[in-house]
Amino acid sequence: MKDTIDELDRKILRILQSDSTLPLDELAKKVGSSKTPVWNRIRKLRKLGVITKEVALIDPQSVGLGSCFYVLVRTSQHEKKWLEKFVKALRARPEVMEAHRLAGDIDYILKVRVKDAEAYDAFYQSLVSDVSIFNVTSLLSMEEIVSNTALPV
Repeated sequence: MKDTIDELDRKILRILQSDSTLPLDELAKKVGSSKTPVWNRIRKLRKLGVITKEVALIDPQSVGLGSCFYVLVRTSQHEKKWLEKFVKALRARPEVMEAHRLAGDIDYILKVRVKDAEAYDAFYQSLVSDVSIFNVTSLLSMEEIVSNTALPV
């Protein structure tokens, strides 16, 4: 994939990651090209799967989701059937912002956004009623210091 992305593509990607609503003529001007080649490159980047989607980022506080919990999950079950059930349970819960399978002592880490500790407890109770989990450690983020959505391309 790296061979198909050149410096102009990277310039386009850097700008789109900070503002994907920028009009095409402004974007072209910022990268030092004209509209048609920039549009063609954006189409190419979408087709290659480099650009996967374009979204609006929302301030969690403003929509009542001010509490962020990181949930460390350890399981004693590593069978395919358990994993499928676990993944299905996570995908059914909109509170789960991210879920990662890890190497090491912890099997999974989840990033969960909720209103408060009571809402987190309801999420937790619901999850463990659906899926058998060996051990869960929940960490409340006290302050978000760095939050980036842009990749350093």
